[in-house]
Amino acid sequence: MVPTTRRRRWASLLGAAALAVTAGGALACPAGAASTNVDFATHCIPPAVAGIPPIDGTTTANVSVDNTSPKVGDTVTVTYTVVKPAASNPTAIALPADIMTPTGKVTLGGAQTGDVTVAGPKKNDPVPGNGAFPSFSMTGTFKVTAAGSIKLSPGDYNIHTSYILELDTPCTVTNPPAPVSETITATDATPVNNRAISLGSASGNAGDSVTVNGSNFTAGATVTLAGRSGGTQTADTATVTAGTDGSFSGSLVVNDKTTTGVVAYEGSAWSADKGAGPAAYVVNDNTPVPDGSQKLTTTVKAGTLSMSQAGDSVALSAVDFGRGGASAGALNAVTVKDFRGGPAGWSLTGKVTDFTGPGAKIDAGKLSWTPACATKAGSPSTCQAGSAGTVGSSGATLASTPNGTLTGGEFTADAQLSLDVPAFTPPGAYSGVLTLTLS
Repeated sequence: MVPTTRRRRWASLLGAAALAVTAGGALACPAGAASTNVDFATHCIPPAVAGIPPIDGTTTANVSVDNTSPKVGDTVTVTYTVVKPAASNPTAIALPADIMTPTGKVTLGGAQTGDVTVAGPKKNDPVPGNGAFPSFSMTGTFKVTAAGSIKLSPGDYNIHTSYILELDTPCTVTNPPAPVSETITATDATPVNNRAISLGSASGNAGDSVTVNGSNFTAGATVTLAGRSGGTQTADTATVTAGTDGSFSGSLVVNDKTTTGVVAYEGSAWSADKGAGPAAYVVNDNTPVPDGSQKLTTTVKAGTLSMSQAGDSVALSAVDFGRGGASAGALNAVTVKDFRGGPAGWSLTGKVTDFTGPGAKIDAGKLSWTPACATKAGSPSTCQAGSAGTVGSSGATLASTPNGTLTGGEFTADAQLSLDVPAFTPPGAYSGVLTLTLS
């Protein structure tokens, strides 16, 4: 009979050798991803102590991301998955749980090149004698540095086994790079305009001077101060120079009795990208009342920005264990009422937690939506639906309205929901919380 210690040692060595062509990840692609399973030749070198030659086999792998449409500067999470192991346990001796730790890299090509380091936890199910090896997930992140099409391919990986001995089995792509499994399209980040102004007073008589304070303008820039009558600039203008910190304080004489606001901008003409305002300002009507007449006045009071929803729970459709796929449903309709008046638009965003269930979870990045938004007739603003795609824990826009001379109205936003459930998610009920924020 073979001594127990020796039998375990050979189980470890043979396990490491077989893992050379089977390690990878078990996660399905996040919702919205269009990653593709690819096959590539793999050359693996078992530990020298095993006394067996290098192993050449075919790995079927998959690379997926949490965001297929990032902006430059965004961080993208990458998952390296082996979806079809090329070998099984070559011995009748079972291997214990939690002895295998995978690491590797994903190769970037196209608009951005380089390698993304990925790693997985030291966690695996027991492997029965002559049984199939469990798969491993390896994840990592990279920062998008260039706009354009970025191609992702599975790369080299290594399996570290901790069973009696600490052993490594490095595996390399025989003909690098491996086929492209995922392609993402990165866009340039939209510059954020943080310029802002405030007024010393909200009203005055014709010919009065109003103080205009500004911040976050370009240091040393010439800034034009101008009156607005609705969407039209009046003849009342002045110029100031922004300081080294981008701030300024200037005065504007307002003569036009139709003035409704004041703006400040860099350049020869108003631009929302390089301007701020309008800040509300009105000219007092001091026109004398003729004899025998009565002057009638009224006030329109500004209201608030609010939202309400038709319900607080959504039951998504069931999926089958072993198949998984889209668990679909519809978001409860959200009603937004913007009764503030003035120039500011609004944005309604949502983010979701992981879906937790019986001893497992479904990642938040697997929830996607297709937003829709309707505007009530007579509303000054027009509602714009957010883009279809992943919601995730970082969030996405459901609906919004732009800034304008006069904004407001009533709107209804909703969305079709789809949760991409991995095929072998343990049976049971899973729930997550989708939080909506109006700002």
